[in-house]
Amino acid sequence: MMLDATKTIRRAAVIGSGFGGLSLAIRLQAAGIRTTVFEQRDKPGGRAYVYEQDGFTFDGGPTVITDPTCLEEVFAAAGRKLSDYVELMPVSPFYRLLWPDGRQFDYVNDQAALDAQIATFDKADVEGYRRFLAYSQAVFEEGYLKLGAVPFLEFSSMMKAAPKLVRLEAWRSVYAMVSRFIRDDHLRQAFSFHSLLVGGNPFSTSSIYALIHALERKWGVFFPRGGTGALVRGMVKLFTDLGGEIRLTSPVDEIVVEGQRATAVKLKSGETLPFDLVASNADVVHTYRHLLRGAARGRSEGARLAKTRHSMSLFVTYFGARRTWDHLQHHTVLFGPRYRGLVDEIFKGPNLPDDFSLYLHAPTVTDKSLAPEGCTAFYVLSPVPHLGKADIDWEVEGPLYRDRILAHLEERLLPGLRDSLVTSRILTPFGFRDELSAHQGSAFSVEPLLTQSAWFRPHNRDAKIANLYFAGAGTHPGAGVPGVVGSAKATAGLILADLGVTPR
Repeated sequence: MMLDATKTIRRAAVIGSGFGGLSLAIRLQAAGIRTTVFEQRDKPGGRAYVYEQDGFTFDGGPTVITDPTCLEEVFAAAGRKLSDYVELMPVSPFYRLLWPDGRQFDYVNDQAALDAQIATFDKADVEGYRRFLAYSQAVFEEGYLKLGAVPFLEFSSMMKAAPKLVRLEAWRSVYAMVSRFIRDDHLRQAFSFHSLLVGGNPFSTSSIYALIHALERKWGVFFPRGGTGALVRGMVKLFTDLGGEIRLTSPVDEIVVEGQRATAVKLKSGETLPFDLVASNADVVHTYRHLLRGAARGRSEGARLAKTRHSMSLFVTYFGARRTWDHLQHHTVLFGPRYRGLVDEIFKGPNLPDDFSLYLHAPTVTDKSLAPEGCTAFYVLSPVPHLGKADIDWEVEGPLYRDRILAHLEERLLPGLRDSLVTSRILTPFGFRDELSAHQGSAFSVEPLLTQSAWFRPHNRDAKIANLYFAGAGTHPGAGVPGVVGSAKATAGLILADLGVTPR
């Protein structure tokens, strides 16, 4: 469906200032479309919100940058350089992986070092890993480089990609594909957990998502100097340098629809502003069920999407300590005693599991400016069921769960932690629901199953409302920083094509 190209489109609204919304807004503003970003919170960033507390700076969400080129493309679309706005620092090892039995694996971008470590688990897995890497590179080529920023608006586009997906055995799960090449259980966990970083269950998410491994091996893992929030600030500065407008503390209450067109956005303040097109970086279910509640399309599509399978939620503890630990790495994954069983309970509920696997982010290992001198800033993340799968009162359970996690970290990795604790705060599934408007408190929106990917995923442009678009985790290609930035590229391409606008 095309917009009327005979009309000069001058104004666009982007709802939400996450990485997807900002990337889209920059591309539109750079193409000459007057763009306004509306953010309901007092700071930009969406899930990449920044908390400042007791002298510590805590990145609220994404902490791993794996494809700097997708960000460089956003800045290049505006004739600028990413490096002029933010510095990306390489992180090595990418992750340190720890198991309860004392085994350790440093995931580095060095083949010889990886081979040596793999051999200590199972010598046969050295060759198996190389074959897995080749497979990962093949799906990376097809699924990310070729299709990552291509909108799937017609089923025929899905059918064109089908033969390649069949050849790559996309119906298999990430874990099943890893297990085809690798025998050791520790290593199977090490090379399949990545799907959790985009909200996918390793035992049901399509093996196409094994491409994350090749993506990391190709470009590495980076962290912005000043934290992920510094990247958000750099993107906001670029957007405003281009003449774009960002309105903070301006929650949108409704997208006004007349006929089959979005004509305005109405703020909770009561202010109504006309626009020629609207793009939502907000949660897709929230957008349809709430923001489009006045339109039949919103009510029907919202009801449909609410029934789809959504990703798990997260429990995040941000904390600061008045000491350092010499053995600490920037990114650490602490696997629990169970893998498949724990993941199954996280995605299915109905209760909070007694055990957990944790991702620990210690940004001061790379950038000491994020904490007072001699101190360490952390966040620790535990995947938990979303609110539709487990009826948990997080007001009660949250502080207790935080204390359990901190005790576990002290026992396994950070001796003396609780005596040195300076400050802490938590983000629960209630926070994802209430502060981020995420359906059922899901942290990654629609679960990345094969049957909920590409054409089967919410589209980058609505099928009925001609000038309504989407960017972010809930649309194609999915969650993760490269995913949402790729969604913005796909959506911007659609908008400019619909308008007959040639990018500047």
